[in-house]
Amino acid sequence: MYDYLIVGSGLYGSISAYELNKKGYKVLVLEKRNHIGGNIYTENICDINVHKYGAHIFHTSNKDVWNYINQFAEFNNYINSPVARYKNELYNLPFNMNTFTKLWPDVFTPSEAKAKIEAERKDSYKENPTNLEEQAINLVGKTIYEKLIKGYTAKQWGKKCSELPAFIIKRLPVRFTFDNNYFNDRYQGIPIGGYTKIIEKMLDGIEVKLNVDYLKEKDKYNKIAKNIIYTGALDAYYDYQYGALEYRTVRFETEILDEVNHQGNAVINYTDYEVPYTRIIEHKHFEFDSTSPKTIISKEYSKTWEKGDEPYYPINDEKNNELYNKYKDLANKESNIHFGGRLGSYKYYDMDKVILEALNYINSIK
Repeated sequence: MYDYLIVGSGLYGSISAYELNKKGYKVLVLEKRNHIGGNIYTENICDINVHKYGAHIFHTSNKDVWNYINQFAEFNNYINSPVARYKNELYNLPFNMNTFTKLWPDVFTPSEAKAKIEAERKDSYKENPTNLEEQAINLVGKTIYEKLIKGYTAKQWGKKCSELPAFIIKRLPVRFTFDNNYFNDRYQGIPIGGYTKIIEKMLDGIEVKLNVDYLKEKDKYNKIAKNIIYTGALDAYYDYQYGALEYRTVRFETEILDEVNHQGNAVINYTDYEVPYTRIIEHKHFEFDSTSPKTIISKEYSKTWEKGDEPYYPINDEKNNELYNKYKDLANKESNIHFGGRLGSYKYYDMDKVILEALNYINSIK
């Protein structure tokens, strides 16, 4: 008999296990995959820590969260500064003075950039935008939209921007400084040695079973624990009885290349619709100490989620939110099971928010 059965060894599940173990509870962690770590799992290949499920860059402005995660790893000072490639043009992201001076050769100062964007916005402004295209042009004008938003967003969502609802883009960060730091957060970096080492430390001394599909043996495992923390998909737990929640997922094509440096940056977004992938990640640029003579890249292809795929990005439109609430009503009636994490909450979380959610839940246990 266990005090807690935790389904999933990602960040939410592993923090829960670590904190409960510290409190003296007997914990069992079940993991469907053949490794711990969930989507932050990193695998060392050719002396390079490869982010197997997409780039994960830790960032937060919460000092308590930063101090908490630093118990488990030392972080380097990696700053996320992606580059956008549109056809044969390269631009810095997020939209900042480096971007604007490249887009418009007659722009040199913040006031000139503001005037240029404002003039483009006024030219095409729609009082009540009916789709994402109109909303984006309302916010930043046609030039930025056409080169840096239109194709990338269409690939992400699998639809033309004119067919997507306006609410998807509520705002677009525009900076009138020469600053390529993508995040505004005070603390940022990549754990030295990779994320898997963090999870290994959290689960040290805790019983973990890999390659276990909890949902296929739910009755068996529910009998051996007083309480359950489930971090999988909420609709899957209830066998999709109201239908499946919708997600976008990502397919990765990862290659080992016989060169030291392929693209010169960790993240390059491809904003031209004709290029089928959304971005290329070059993993060794997340670190500063890799002396590998090779490099590893991952091309990311966005696609519609189907059962059997990894659900990445929830589609939080009105239809899906209503469906989620039906499942949430079922979950609220459960007496000894807690649904947590991004899949349990049908919400996209940055890692610092996952940490906070997990700690808040564990601290609420009497």
